[in-house]
This record gives sequence, C-alpha cells and structure tokens, in this order.
Amino acid sequence: MTTGILRPSRRAVLLGLAGTATAAGTGFAQRIAPPPTSPVTISFYNYNLATANIGAEATRELIAEFMAANPNIRVEGVPVASDQIAARVQADVVAGRIPDLAQIVFSDLDFIVSNFGVRPLEDLIPQDEWAAHTQGMVPAGLRLGMLNGRTYGLAYVFSTPVLFYNANLFRAAGLDPDAPPRTWAEVRTAALRIREATGKHGVYAEIFSSFDWLYQALVLSAGGRVLSEDRRRLTFGEPEAVAAVAMMRDLVRSGAHPRLNPAEVSDTMYSGNLGMLLTTSVYQRALLAAASGRFEVRAAAMPAFDERPARPTNSGSALVIMSRDPAKQRAAWELMKFATSRRGYTIITSKIGYLPLRLDIVDDPRYLGDWTRQNPLIRPNLAQLERLEPWQSLPGPNYRQIGRIETGALNEAVFGEGDPARVLREAQQRAQALMPR
Repeated sequence: MTTGILRPSRRAVLLGLAGTATAAGTGFAQRIAPPPTSPVTISFYNYNLATANIGAEATRELIAEFMAANPNIRVEGVPVASDQIAARVQADVVAGRIPDLAQIVFSDLDFIVSNFGVRPLEDLIPQDEWAAHTQGMVPAGLRLGMLNGRTYGLAYVFSTPVLFYNANLFRAAGLDPDAPPRTWAEVRTAALRIREATGKHGVYAEIFSSFDWLYQALVLSAGGRVLSEDRRRLTFGEPEAVAAVAMMRDLVRSGAHPRLNPAEVSDTMYSGNLGMLLTTSVYQRALLAAASGRFEVRAAAMPAFDERPARPTNSGSALVIMSRDPAKQRAAWELMKFATSRRGYTIITSKIGYLPLRLDIVDDPRYLGDWTRQNPLIRPNLAQLERLEPWQSLPGPNYRQIGRIETGALNEAVFGEGDPARVLREAQQRAQALMPR
C-alpha cells in the first residue's frame, strides 16, 4: 500500500473526490434514492470473504439471505484481505471503479474518509431512517465509525480484548480458575506460577501486530494515548504510554511473557502450552475446537493497571458507503441495515465470533439466546462494551509508515536492550515528522 505522499496524477483524482465530499457536506448533493423498484447491482468489498474459514462462509450466507429478501438488489462480493482493503480501494477509485459499499478496517478510516470523498451518514441517510435503524444499538459501538464528530461508517465486525486462559494449567499451578487475574500485577503472578509449576508459558499479549488496536487499549488503560485528542500530535512516547510498555518489558524479562514469534502464538495456545492469551474474541471458535477433550478454556476481561479501570478498544471494521450513485447508495444502505440488523448480527456473532452491536439479541431465543447459553465465553467481551473506546486511526497519507515506526519501537522497547522511554520518545519524534501539518 502507498504510505507516502500520493503521486501527482493520483493525488489530483483523490483531491477531486475530496472536493465532492466538501460539497456534500454543505447540503448541495442529493441524498440516497428511495428503495429500488428496478434491479440494481452493487459491489461489496469485504475482507471476511477473502478468508479460507467460516468468516467467508458466514458472509456468503448473509449476502444470500439479503438478496433473497431484496430481489431488486444484486450484491457482488469482492474479496480483499484486511491489510489490503485501503490499497485496493485506492487503486480501483483511481481506475474509475468506485466501490459501492466497503468493509473498512478502523485503522484505515481516516485515510479513506480524507481521500475518497466519503460522505457522513448524517448527510446521506434520512434522519428518521437512521434513528429507527440505530435504536437499541450500543452507543459506544456507534461512536467507532466517527471522525471529528461525524459518522462515516457503521461498526460491522468488531471485538474487545479478551483474556482467554487454560483452566487446567491454572489448577496445575495451584491457581483458582474461578478467580482469573483482574490486574496486570495478578497476571504476572499467575503467569510465573504457571511457568514454575508446569513448565508451560505464562501469558502472551497480542499487541505486536501491524494493527495496533490492542496496543492502544493497553496504553489507554495505563492513562495514556497514542494520539492527542485533537489528532495533531503523536503521544505514544509520553510517560503514561511508556509505563504501559515498561510493564510489558517487565513481563518478558521476568519470564512471565515468552519471546514467541507472533506466528507461533496461536498454535502454542491451541496445543495447551500457554496459560493466558490476550487477543480478539474471534479466536474463540478455533480455540474451543482445539481444546475439546484436552483442556478447558475460559475467558476474562482485559486486565487493568491496579485500581484504574481497563479501557478496552475495538478490533474490526466498519461499513462505509462510497458510491456516488443515489440508487446504489440506497442499495448499499439496505445491505448495511441488514448486516447490522438483529438477524445480521446473529449470523456474524454465532458463525464468526464477533460482537453484536445489539445487546437485546444476546439472550433472545429468536436470535442468539441458544448460542449464548452454549458459548458463555462471550460474556466478558460483552461486559466491556460499556467501557469501549474507539480504535484511533492515524491521520494523513503516511499513516501506515507512522504505524510501522510505532510498532517497531514497541517491539524494541519490550524485547530489546534499550531504555523504553528513550526508544519510544525517539520513535515518536521520527513519526511526528510524517504527520499532517
């Protein structure tokens, strides 16, 4: 994906699209059309379709069910890997193929909105329709797709950080599986007990990937931020953020947190050789299948820093309407409504593992009631929704490069030999030079 300044030819195209967005924001552009009475075809860029697992199957089921209920709308699913969505959108827009509806990873939201003329949903959707559809949705979830007070995307598939743990290893280490760690200090104690008593690894936090949603949650929980509230200044080298990273470094140096290659983590947990894993709830189905008949898996909320409440962020994506055609905008909105309806979230949660944005379906036997009773590990994830903080997308065309600097500094500060405060402060200075001015 392009991470620097766009080449002039592309930049001219994208600035033209951004100008369209400005006009739309002033109220001159037409709103979406009424529901279609004649056939219309829309493209749906979707990263779950690009997977080789149940995410693709569930998404195909969702699209098929929608088309059966809306015979005038044909949906052409376009599979694109999650880390390639922004690059694919950019390339296709420049080539004149504007996606109608796109599943945008939250970390790409600022880039997509700033460069491709995306209109706020408040300017596009009739107010009464928006109010009717969003009634009953988790307020914190609705805020995930907002930038500068405007809603550009509707949360689609997302999760909060979950601490999965191996109850058998807890028992073997003399720990009570009914009382999982609530703080990072307790995590450290439990992890060392597991290592000493069983020879297995203690805890692994998946904060080291190119997607920094979980790292942001760790920093927020320590009282810091990675980006200032006005979105102008990087802050991942400030004292509160450094304290969070220093805690992780201590976990590693004490032996509580292994120096595993990120590619090894899943298999280590699935094989019963890891006591605790902080990650997304999407692991749940595969983890339960791997543990079946071998060990017991349980789940707990994200650990806190002592008495300071944890502040979980979200993984996942939002649905963003990109079409300029009023009829296709309406068709995209109808698909968006179905995908985030009670039925849509029933499919997404029960068959993929993401959270529903509608809590009234969790115990309703018409929707998730039976599934929830059979899958209680979702409860800690649901309980965190009231404290949910948005995963902040980094601003500007260099956001991916900034993210790599941030992630590289995190890895060096945790696993390297340098002083974490210096490593993070110097990385913040380098990254700040790439921020918009």
